[in-house]
Amino acid sequence: MLSTMQDVPLLISRILTHGSTIHGTSQVTTWTGEGEPHRRSYAEIGARAAQLAHALRDDLGVAGDDRVATLAWNNAEHVEAYFAIPSMGAVLHTLNLRLPPEQLAWIVNHAADRVVIANGTLLPLLTPLLPHLKTVEHVVVFGVGDRAPLTAAAEASGVRVHEYEDLLAGKPTTYDWPELDERQAAAMCYTSGTTGDPKGVVYSHRSIYLHSMQVNMAQSMGLTDQDTSLVVVPQFHVNAWGLPHATFMTGVNMLMPDRFLQPAPLAEMIESEKPTHAAAVPTIWQGLLAELTAKPRDVSSLGQVTIGGSACPPSLMEAFDQLGMRVCHAWGMTETSPLGTIARPPAHAVGTDEEFGYRLTQGRFPTSVEARLTGPGGERLPWDGESAGELEVRGPWIAGAYYNGPDAEPLRPADKFSEDGWLKTGDVGTISADGFLTLTDRAKDVIKSGGEWISSVELENALMSHPEVAEAAVVAVPDDKWGERPLATVVLKEGSTADFESLRTFLAEQGKIAKWQLPERWTIIESVPKTSVGKFDKKVLRRQYAQGELDVTQL
Repeated sequence: MLSTMQDVPLLISRILTHGSTIHGTSQVTTWTGEGEPHRRSYAEIGARAAQLAHALRDDLGVAGDDRVATLAWNNAEHVEAYFAIPSMGAVLHTLNLRLPPEQLAWIVNHAADRVVIANGTLLPLLTPLLPHLKTVEHVVVFGVGDRAPLTAAAEASGVRVHEYEDLLAGKPTTYDWPELDERQAAAMCYTSGTTGDPKGVVYSHRSIYLHSMQVNMAQSMGLTDQDTSLVVVPQFHVNAWGLPHATFMTGVNMLMPDRFLQPAPLAEMIESEKPTHAAAVPTIWQGLLAELTAKPRDVSSLGQVTIGGSACPPSLMEAFDQLGMRVCHAWGMTETSPLGTIARPPAHAVGTDEEFGYRLTQGRFPTSVEARLTGPGGERLPWDGESAGELEVRGPWIAGAYYNGPDAEPLRPADKFSEDGWLKTGDVGTISADGFLTLTDRAKDVIKSGGEWISSVELENALMSHPEVAEAAVVAVPDDKWGERPLATVVLKEGSTADFESLRTFLAEQGKIAKWQLPERWTIIESVPKTSVGKFDKKVLRRQYAQGELDVTQL
């Protein structure tokens, strides 16, 4: 027996139409760095997205599922591209501007991008790549920036350069958005390629639509049209965690920082524009905390902070609590769109001593994300809060394969997908009986010492709770006796007098770390290396240790 419900495809064009009409007065505010921020209503975004679609189709010949790339900061024009490109049936491909140039060129060629829409300030990155981009026919530029070098390189490469505003000028402000198959590709992101070539993840209209609904759930970010979200997480990083799509569903105002991602302008944005919510990785918030400590600002509007990308140190969470900013942990990855869990404590824990412990977890799985833990021998482990294994997930916004080029079958490597189709996340952790995930490490970062596992994350969080430690990363290094032992790399705050013995004693006194887990090897570094999305880049530290570039003290 079939239902009597209408079969209406879940399409990004429907999110766009809803947001630009029902919530037409909501705004995208883009920080300019000087003077008044730039403001554009959702109704204007909708009209300009239609004009962009006409320009891409009529002037640049974008058709079918052609890939249109963006090389841009978080701003209103990038939001317009977010909606116009997939709504017209093409595929949005956001380029990670922090990747090495050779990786960017490889990604553009692998995706077979025909058009690149770029911020003018990023042309120094794009221009040298043009001779190596085999499929790009057009570059569309918006915002400030010197066009002359790009124009010269484009002429030599046979690429046409266009001004964004010139393309939109005079175009109709409505578009007959096609009725697409909701399973059709809408957007794609590539992983950062920390091991091997970057891998392409292709999102469907259906997966983005469902993911956006989950972002808006009260047990998730739970934002309404009374909120303003400071979207610090880049639009090239897993669709800015789904916020541009989710906000158009509910009319949440967006505050976009453009290229002004340093702690001082972020603090100024919060003080002047008074966002109620913000989303970014922990390193952003560590920098902001240092800025607010040195120069206090009125940040009282910002009641909710979503932190993901890597574990938030408890000390950072406590510090923001004292400022009135409630940190909410989330977990996800490029392959999970990214929302996999979010740490809203259960009702019975709210207001009790248990509440903070729940907030320190990565959070609880929503309805549409199924999870399981797999032991080293492939055995399924119980949800008992103690049994640690690799997390595997599946669901309607979870990747089931990687993009393998325009003419190849999807790629399902055995180290990334189980035989029955579950995504192997590479994260190691436990799950409690009530479905809260606690990650103890990445599988590649677990320290295997004498047949036992040591969590590098636990050691890092404990070190970063020391009042004189700004950052700390712990990596496994070879040891003749135990196989591997932890190396603690520490960034001390200015004026610190802490030494390695006192830091080791501090760890021992935490009560959670066994004596045999305490690091013997220590080094001071100026800063922890970061990946293109702000995570600790531990492979760099391991390489530096192996090549003797670190000044290591052994206690």
